[in-house]
Amino acid sequence: MLAKGVDNPLLRFGLGKGYLDQGNAALAAEHLARCIELDPKYSAAWKLLGKARKASGDLGGAREAWEKGIAAAQAHGDKQAEREMAVFLKKL
Repeated sequence: MLAKGVDNPLLRFGLGKGYLDQGNAALAAEHLARCIELDPKYSAAWKLLGKARKASGDLGGAREAWEKGIAAAQAHGDKQAEREMAVFLKKL
């Protein structure tokens, strides 16, 4: 779809999740970062971006993603994502 010029947050989220599930954290982080550029309020993307960055060894980037993700989740009332990212931050 990207090759055809289609680019949207849902596509980037799916690609990021797929790459993360396959163990390619660096490529996952690229797609998830693009996802949140397209939709900064996408709390699930922030959550996975933090996971991808942590898996890549970028602990500061993971912290930043989860902090921004918590703010995005709070803005949308997404309590579950907010709680999950708060736990990830404590464990970090």
